[in-house]
Amino acid sequence: MAEEKSFKYVIVGGGVAAGYAAREFSKQGLKPGELAIISREPVPPYERPALSKGYINLENKASLPNFYVCAGSGGEKQFPQWYKDNGIELLLETEIVKADLASKTLVSGTGQVFKYQTLIAATGSSVTRLSDFGVEGADAKNIFYLRELLDADELVTAMNVKANGKAVVVGGGYIGLELSSALKVNNMEVTMVYPEPWCMPRLFTAGIASFYEGFYANKGINIVKGTVAAGFSTNSDGEVTEVILKDGRTLEADIVIVGVGARPIISLFKGQVDEEKGGLKTDAFFRTSVPDVYAVGDIATFPMKLYNDMRRVEHVDHARKSAEQAVKAIKAAEEGNSIPEYDYLPYFYSRAFNLSWQFYGDNVGETVLFGDNDPTSAKPKFGSFWIKDGKLIGAFLEGGSPDENKAIAKAAREQPVVESVEVLAKEGLSFVSNI
Repeated sequence: MAEEKSFKYVIVGGGVAAGYAAREFSKQGLKPGELAIISREPVPPYERPALSKGYINLENKASLPNFYVCAGSGGEKQFPQWYKDNGIELLLETEIVKADLASKTLVSGTGQVFKYQTLIAATGSSVTRLSDFGVEGADAKNIFYLRELLDADELVTAMNVKANGKAVVVGGGYIGLELSSALKVNNMEVTMVYPEPWCMPRLFTAGIASFYEGFYANKGINIVKGTVAAGFSTNSDGEVTEVILKDGRTLEADIVIVGVGARPIISLFKGQVDEEKGGLKTDAFFRTSVPDVYAVGDIATFPMKLYNDMRRVEHVDHARKSAEQAVKAIKAAEEGNSIPEYDYLPYFYSRAFNLSWQFYGDNVGETVLFGDNDPTSAKPKFGSFWIKDGKLIGAFLEGGSPDENKAIAKAAREQPVVESVEVLAKEGLSFVSNI
């Protein structure tokens, strides 16, 4: 029987949320040996967005330790030594395969047993794979997914081996758009393929998407819409040579990158915790239905106070903030204090080429496009507002200054009344700068 280790607090998962939770614990005061982070990954928690934004830029590569947490929010980088100095046990390359919440026991793949008093589940998401859908040839070499550092390393190696070759990006969401630009910057021939009528359909309107599609096309990226990858051809080495599309067309490919979504990793907790909307259901302090078990980041379905409903949010900003909220709640409960409820304003952002957009709020209701969204403009700057029940509830801005981005965030939170959609379209940004 493997030795048993016991901790006051255990965080399962070693992503962004775990790193920010660790920082909050250290701020609130920890005794050496009270906290353990158990992670499958071989490195300490790092800022995951860096993988698609900087890590695969071969000319100007972002590399560890430059994006250990909490670098992404301007905080101190938490090197392995930081965890030691704070008395935090960092258990890397350790996968928890069983969680018995009733007995507060975790078991690793090698049979090691961990006991805890309070558990924070921060297991994040796993990528959806084409093999999950039974796509033929999806296990060929040089078909990549991007979720973890090792994925990025494999992709970088292939980009070097297949320099100036043909890359096919399957998926038109975040990963698809960010990676297509990175591959293009690294002198690859890039084709994007996605089934929807426009890119990033969960957030972008047709008006927003037409700008990015036009901009990408002007950069020489080939966009194929309305179809999916149905199979792959390989050479005698088992490497992918072409992508077979559902509409019968084929695309030559030296490498393929797939970004078709992610799924929350909650199998450890199945049948033990209340679930909602694909995640573990929590309150405004990220407590689950099981005492002393908290869930943060991608896997938490929490009350979105602003819209009076339950939501699950897959984004780095929420991973950071939910982790901090849970730790504050844990510490406050120990001291008999209370803290304010989580009051989150949804926030998404992306950078690609020399573009940069931010979005705040909710993207439902009527939309208004404003500004210069001509993809050939020297300095395009445009946005969109979402109006519901006569109020502005969401705002998107490409090319905004820090102050302008703050203004759209403030508007999305305060939800000003919109008298006339026509006037709003004319006023554009000036409407929010006066709030």
